[in-house]
Amino acid sequence: MHFVFAVKHREALIIPEFRDRLHQYIYTMLKNRKQHPFSVNGTEDHIHIFTGLSPSVNMPDLIREIKTNSSKFINDNRLSKKRFHWQAGYGVFSYGRSQRDQVIRYIMNQQEHHRNRTFRVEYLELLDKMEVPYDEQYLFEFFT
Repeated sequence: MHFVFAVKHREALIIPEFRDRLHQYIYTMLKNRKQHPFSVNGTEDHIHIFTGLSPSVNMPDLIREIKTNSSKFINDNRLSKKRFHWQAGYGVFSYGRSQRDQVIRYIMNQQEHHRNRTFRVEYLELLDKMEVPYDEQYLFEFFT
């Protein structure tokens, strides 16, 4: 499963100085929950998580736990200059085993990827590629 979620108000709060610590924290949280994380990466305003899920896991509960605990981790460790929160909602996409390496490469190259396109463009392309119907009023807060 490929999860995508964004910083509240799309603020650029995930700075490079602590980005790796945040990604490692989420990776470890997934491992501790007996999940199978493949990659965690993102930019200053959003994150991608690609993980195999145990059949017994309740995905919305897991995502809520990741968002809640990672926000607490950032705030408790004063890693952000401002109070940190994730936006409400998330995107989730499923892939087959044969696509795993391609998705891992895509997620691990986020910084390079976003030199040429915005999060909005990226996310709408994901929705279109996966043939997910959507109403833009229910998507993330996208700012120009």
